[in-house]
Amino acid sequence: MAEGGYAGGQLRHAGGQLALRKSRAAALSIASNSLLIVLKLGAGLATGSIAILTEAVHSAIDLVASLVAFASVRKAHQPPDRSHPYGHEKIENLAAAIEGVLILVGAAVIAYESVRRLTGGGELRLLWTGVVVIALSLAVNVAVSRYLYRRARETDSPALAGDAAHLSTDALTSAGVLVALVLVELTGFEALDPITALVVAAVIVVAGVKLLNQSSRVLVDESLPEGELELIREAVEGHEAREVLGFHKLRARRAGSRRYVDMHVQFGRGTSLERAHELAHELQRRIEERLGKADVLIHLEPEGAANGDDSEAADAPAGQVRASRPRRES
Repeated sequence: MAEGGYAGGQLRHAGGQLALRKSRAAALSIASNSLLIVLKLGAGLATGSIAILTEAVHSAIDLVASLVAFASVRKAHQPPDRSHPYGHEKIENLAAAIEGVLILVGAAVIAYESVRRLTGGGELRLLWTGVVVIALSLAVNVAVSRYLYRRARETDSPALAGDAAHLSTDALTSAGVLVALVLVELTGFEALDPITALVVAAVIVVAGVKLLNQSSRVLVDESLPEGELELIREAVEGHEAREVLGFHKLRARRAGSRRYVDMHVQFGRGTSLERAHELAHELQRRIEERLGKADVLIHLEPEGAANGDDSEAADAPAGQVRASRPRRES
């Protein structure tokens, strides 16, 4: 009991540290976006540039996305409860989907304002002020997005990855606006300003659709990638125990940074329930070692049991443990 309590305490501590790292990354994104909104809005009003004003709108959407990411990473690490027995991990994927929708909304606003400026005209002034602000915005977004991508990979967080995608897109569009402002100042061709804003909108649409597609696949319980499914198969097929004969009905999905795996494993005749239970726990550990954060459920079946409904076989092919097994690593 004491050992189990110690292990549980270690897991809770590790989970708390993971949540703290995610929250700090999201908080940094909130701070940087808040600063950039003020700078871009001021520069846009001072210069009359629709491209800079659309960049301010873009940063405002990034701020909302950062707030969503901040709230979601905190909620996702709350333990399971009676209403959510599987935990709250999927809220990160929902947050990423919301961020994708916000990106598309921002693109629509930018496109509308750009067309309005093209048809109605407008006067630009103090463009070098805008150049300095956009250059600063570009540098900040590149630095923060790289930090968020690194934290997203370390913590396997879809919400942070979505926030990083926001800022990367913002940095890309800032680079385009920066070039356009310099060209307008040098050539006097003011139509470049709204034209650039339209190009920015198109880039944002691509990023939004990509993010929405990735997050929605998890929300509808799409199967894990084939590479991860192969890791699961290897974990079972590479087990040395003679009692483990094979498996079928392999199903696996993702929620947030956690994987959920269930399968039927067949055991040889004469295997006691206690021994099968022990082997099932060994298989669970092997799978968790390969996938990271994973909940693994194994249904025990005796030798000769039917593989189940044929309709499932096409999507979840059976596996058979090799007769000649590799020596267990020490």
